[in-house]
Amino acid sequence: MRYSRMRLSHKIALVIFCTTVLVSFSILRTPSLTDEPSASPEDKGKEDLSRVEYPSLKNIKWHAQFIAPQQSLESLFGADWILVARFNRVDRRHIYPGMTIKVPDNMEDIRNYSPLPQFYQPASRHDKYILVDVTEQWLGAYEHGKLVFSTPAATGKATTETPIGTFIVSARDSSHTSSLYKTANDEEQYPMDNALRFHIDTDNVSYWLHARDLPGRPASHGCIGLFDEEMQLRVFGIPLTPVLRDSQKLYDWAAGEDEYEDDSGGAEELEDGPIVEVRGSLPRYLDRPPAQNKH
Repeated sequence: MRYSRMRLSHKIALVIFCTTVLVSFSILRTPSLTDEPSASPEDKGKEDLSRVEYPSLKNIKWHAQFIAPQQSLESLFGADWILVARFNRVDRRHIYPGMTIKVPDNMEDIRNYSPLPQFYQPASRHDKYILVDVTEQWLGAYEHGKLVFSTPAATGKATTETPIGTFIVSARDSSHTSSLYKTANDEEQYPMDNALRFHIDTDNVSYWLHARDLPGRPASHGCIGLFDEEMQLRVFGIPLTPVLRDSQKLYDWAAGEDEYEDDSGGAEELEDGPIVEVRGSLPRYLDRPPAQNKH
């Protein structure tokens, strides 16, 4: 009986030892077969910006990069984060872990990137002319046909597209807000700082160029949005150090006090405003994220 009890105790000890080893191995080992993190092709938010196709990128070598936890444009690219943000038509507020962006293989390839022509003949007869390319999601400011600055833009999404055609800036309002839409938290009317009205349709709906979020794809209800991190800080509390202020730059250039009388800060009708040409169609979304843009 004593011998049998010893064998049982040894069996129990052996079972405990083997269980401990197996659990420790399972915890400490590195799996050999795992999927690389990636954005879901089914995601309705289109968080994989490598799927948004812009014709101007066909001659630029770039790769898709997944944003991991704790990463940001600044931590990944340092002082060049602005170049990558513009390349993706996205602001810092819309960069988050789990999404994928386009990154140039050589940062020098996008240092002076603009998909719009340096000289645009239809603008040559005008002191100031604004060209918006919906396919490229980009805006250019021209003086007598010469491009003086350009910037990413977010135009209307499918079903609420930005009207195509030639218009004129007819009003300004540096502190405009939407009468139809509110912020995501539904706390206030959506801000439209530095607003320039360029069209009123047959239903009396006004279309404006103005400050807005840029998520890297068409997103608006028909207006044309530009970078403005000062607006985002005021409304959403980020980014803490505003840098991108393109809506202010366009507003000052097109309808600032150098061009017109003192700005009251409210809605004001304008005469002889810049021409606004909107051309193109919505960019195409690829069916699946490309592994690499190869040439």
